[in-house]
Amino acid sequence: MLESCQNAQERWGGVNKLIDRWLQHRGELIHAYDALGETPEALAADRDGLQKFCEVLVDYVSAGHFEIYEQLTSEAKAFNDEGGLELADTIYQRLDVITKSALAFNDRCDKGDCSDCTVVAAEFKTLGGLLHERFELEDCLIEVLHNSHKEEIAAQA
Repeated sequence: MLESCQNAQERWGGVNKLIDRWLQHRGELIHAYDALGETPEALAADRDGLQKFCEVLVDYVSAGHFEIYEQLTSEAKAFNDEGGLELADTIYQRLDVITKSALAFNDRCDKGDCSDCTVVAAEFKTLGGLLHERFELEDCLIEVLHNSHKEEIAAQA
């Protein structure tokens, strides 16, 4: 019994910490976004802030795709959660579209293609809406693929 407790904790306890750390990064991303403002003048005046935002954005998006989503999917597979996996597949498709938009915005700024502040401000505002949608979808994934298994994880412990 102790061994199963340790196995469950080793297997899924790290997921909680990973999600917690990722959600802290989400807070940093929101703070970096809010600090910039959405007006062309604000974005033009704070190129360093825009660069910092892009760095945090890429880190957050990458962690989601290469760490969090993989862990959540693995957990759902371990619990034979077919319904959760089907929902996740649908959500991942939308998250992929949002990720491509976020990376395109980063690439544009990385190349220094931010001279037209009016266009960048419009794209920045659109990106803000996409990030809001992304956060809601990610929260749904966490609820469906992780939180729904907490009782089963506790029972294994």
